[in-house]
Amino acid sequence: MAKIIDGKLVSASIRASVADEVKALRENGICPTLAVILVGDDPASAVYVRNKQKACIETGIEPIQITLPKETTESELLSKIDELNRDSKIHGILVQLPLPEHISEEKVISKINPEKDVDAFTHESVGRIVEGKYSFLPCTPAGIMKLLEYYEIDVAGKECVVIGRSNIVGKPMALLLLNASGTVTVCHSKTKNLSEVTKRADILIVAVGKAKFVTADMVKEGAVVVDVGINRMPDGKLAGDVDFDSVSSVASLLTPVPGGVGPMTIAMLMCNTVFAAKRAHNNKKA
Repeated sequence: MAKIIDGKLVSASIRASVADEVKALRENGICPTLAVILVGDDPASAVYVRNKQKACIETGIEPIQITLPKETTESELLSKIDELNRDSKIHGILVQLPLPEHISEEKVISKINPEKDVDAFTHESVGRIVEGKYSFLPCTPAGIMKLLEYYEIDVAGKECVVIGRSNIVGKPMALLLLNASGTVTVCHSKTKNLSEVTKRADILIVAVGKAKFVTADMVKEGAVVVDVGINRMPDGKLAGDVDFDSVSSVASLLTPVPGGVGPMTIAMLMCNTVFAAKRAHNNKKA
């Protein structure tokens, strides 16, 4: 039976550390501040934004929520980001995705000042990750690396397989595993004989957005399996991209859904915001 990789436990430890750091910064007159922009009324996005705001309050980070109607034009949103870029009191800027169809996500993300890009989605941030010379890391892949570190899972020399090639999770995840000296394969919808590839994995990261997609017959005995997916089932319950019940009989360690990767994503966002605040303060002193 697989041991559970407890994201709630690890994220609580990280958030406590962030809270101590923020307290010290505030005592020195520095108030880390995160601006989150929500466009439209997507229920899932609203939940994510509330969770981020709650984490900010718990850690002492100042949250600023900007809610715009779904009719907001692209130029209006870009102007709002420009305004936040110029505001020295704002250390991190996050635009909740997805955006309404009439707004280009690429244009919006590109407008964010890389110094405030706490999601690490801008072209500059991505380029730095490729080079291994980054300031920020995308929060979900960074959270996964922290989980592997906490459970003393050495990536070096391991066969690592990532299912999913999104810009938010799959691609940066592959780069971080590669930077940690893993041997990395990225699988996607065009991959042939997928289960043959996944069964080679010592570390399997699943981010496809399909409930219970990975089953026990796709997993190597003793593998570490990280489930990034979160899917709402017909009965209202949440399920990951991994069939937890079957895979837990094969894997050595496995993340649950919920309570695995999700809490880590928000914890890393808090870390990135504090880093941005400290860097802005140091740049001001220089």
